[in-house]
Amino acid sequence: MTDSTPAPRVLVRTEGALGRLTLNRPEAINALDISMIEQLTQALTAWVHDTDVQIVLIDGAGDRGMCAGGDVRALHAQIVAGHAEQTAEFFRAEYALNAMIAEYPKPLVALADGITMGGGIGLAGHAAIRIVTERSKLAMPETRIGFTPDVGGTWLLGRAPGRFGEYFGLTGAAMSGADAVHLGFADHFVPSDRLDALREALAYRADPTGPSEIVLLFDETPEPSELPASQEWVDEAFSAPTVAEIVERLQAQGTTDAAATADLLEGLAPTALVVTLDAVREARELPNLRAALEGEYRRVLWFVNEHPDLVEGIRAQLVDKDRNPRWDPPTLAELAPDAGAGAREYVPPHPLF
Repeated sequence: MTDSTPAPRVLVRTEGALGRLTLNRPEAINALDISMIEQLTQALTAWVHDTDVQIVLIDGAGDRGMCAGGDVRALHAQIVAGHAEQTAEFFRAEYALNAMIAEYPKPLVALADGITMGGGIGLAGHAAIRIVTERSKLAMPETRIGFTPDVGGTWLLGRAPGRFGEYFGLTGAAMSGADAVHLGFADHFVPSDRLDALREALAYRADPTGPSEIVLLFDETPEPSELPASQEWVDEAFSAPTVAEIVERLQAQGTTDAAATADLLEGLAPTALVVTLDAVREARELPNLRAALEGEYRRVLWFVNEHPDLVEGIRAQLVDKDRNPRWDPPTLAELAPDAGAGAREYVPPHPLF
C-alpha cells in the first residue's frame, strides 16, 4: 500500500519558539504557485498573535535552492487561455505577501541557500534577517523572458551601490552569497553545513539574546565579492540615460567584460530592458517597498494585458525551449521614443492594495 496523498507544498510547523515555513516543491526548485502563497500568508497571519511563536524561519526543501521563482509556465497557460485576471490575482496575492514579510512584527529569518531567484527574492529579500551560503545564487532574471523585475526586486536593486541595480536588473546576472551581502540583498553569510545547527539554535536557545545575535554565532566572513573591482566600469556605462546609450558606452569601453555585457543586452527583449531601467530608477526615488510594489504591479499587468513579449519569452525559454524568442520590436533601434511610458502609466483594473 502506498499513500497517494500528495505532500503539502508548504510545510508549516513549530519547533520550540520557532515557526517554520518550508517551501516543499523541490522537484521545481520550490517554484511558487497561488496555493503556496496562500498557505504562507495564512501561517504568517496566524502566528502574529501566537505567543508561542517568537521567531519565524522561511527556507526551501531539497538541496538545489530556496525558490526558483514564480511558476511562470502556469502563468503562461493562464494568459494564453485568456484568463489574465487569474494572473493578476496571483500577483496581488504574491505582492501582499512580500509586503507582509517586510512589515512582519516578529523577527523573520530567511535562508536563501542555493538558487533564490525572482519570487524567491520576494520571500527572502524583505525578511528582517537574510542569510546566504556558499551555495547561494541570487538573481532577478526577468528580462531573459521578456519581463521586468517585481516582488519588490526594484526596491532592492534601486538601493544597491552605484549602478549595480541597473546592471543586475537589466542583465539578470546571478549574485554569489558574498555579492548578495555586498549589494544589500542579504545580511549574513553562514556556511551551508551550519544551517541545521542554526535552525536548532533559533528554535531552542533559551537565553534572552535575539535572533540576530544567534545568527552571528554562525556567521562567517565569505571570500570577498569581486563586484567592487567592477564598480567603475559598471557605473560609467549604466549611468547612461537610455538602454541604447548604455550599450554604446559598454561597446566603447573596449574590455572583455563590457563587450560581453553589451552582447548580452542586445540579445534580450528591448521593451523589457527599457521598462526595467525605468522601474529601477523610479524605485530608487520611492519612499517605501509598497510604493515600489505598486510601480511593479502596473508594469507587470501591462506586460500581461498589453504586450506580447512576456508570453513569447516564456514560450521560448520554458515551453517550447527553442531559445529563439521573437521580440516585438526585435532591436533597441526599433523602439519608439520613451517605450517604457505605456508600462509606467498603465492603470490596472484592480488596485494592488
